[in-house]
Amino acid sequence: MVAWIHIDRQMILTIHRHVITRLARFSVSHDNAMTWLLHVSQVQQEDRGYYMCQVNTNPMISQVGYLQVVVPPNILDEESTQSAVAVRENQNISLVCKADGFPTPKIMWRREDGQPISVDRRKKVTVYEGDTLSLQRISRTEMGAYLCIATNAVPPSVSKRIIVDVEFSPMIWVPNQLVGAPAGTDVTVDCHTEAHPRAISYWVYDNVMVLPTKKYAINTEENSYR
Repeated sequence: MVAWIHIDRQMILTIHRHVITRLARFSVSHDNAMTWLLHVSQVQQEDRGYYMCQVNTNPMISQVGYLQVVVPPNILDEESTQSAVAVRENQNISLVCKADGFPTPKIMWRREDGQPISVDRRKKVTVYEGDTLSLQRISRTEMGAYLCIATNAVPPSVSKRIIVDVEFSPMIWVPNQLVGAPAGTDVTVDCHTEAHPRAISYWVYDNVMVLPTKKYAINTEENSYR
């Protein structure tokens, strides 16, 4: 008489042609008196482990095999940093990305724009490995999308996109602080500002706000760090 046993769970699965376990995913068959097959449908992680085929002869003989169950990576959103975060410039921030799967997934970070990541003020890398990415004294040039990629050699790999907004106070500078023009001609005065979130800018002349009129034309050009 032949029996199949899950050693890790100390569970008798089948005896001869009869299924003993209540788990409907297990079945047994044999093509002749010498070959007995244990079938596991819809394999789950708890099925991982050692299985023993035992022949109740005198003396008893048995053979042990191991079932390895692999699981593709899955990012755990509830344990990871949300998809968009904001931080003041020169402060520290840590981005966390947790994933499960088997084998244990490897977590890698990279910037979506391909720029290097500053892991400290002296070292920059294109790819950083680890579930926590710490950015020290973050600067405005580090603003943008960061990708967390989880892989464990079981396809498919998965990723999470995290937008990092770096907020900083407005800066202002005027390239030409003294501009001359003949009477009756047109003149352009440039004023450059830098801020995030976007600053509200306006012109003042003789303590009065300058508004667009036939005399004054105000044009705004915007750039972004993203």
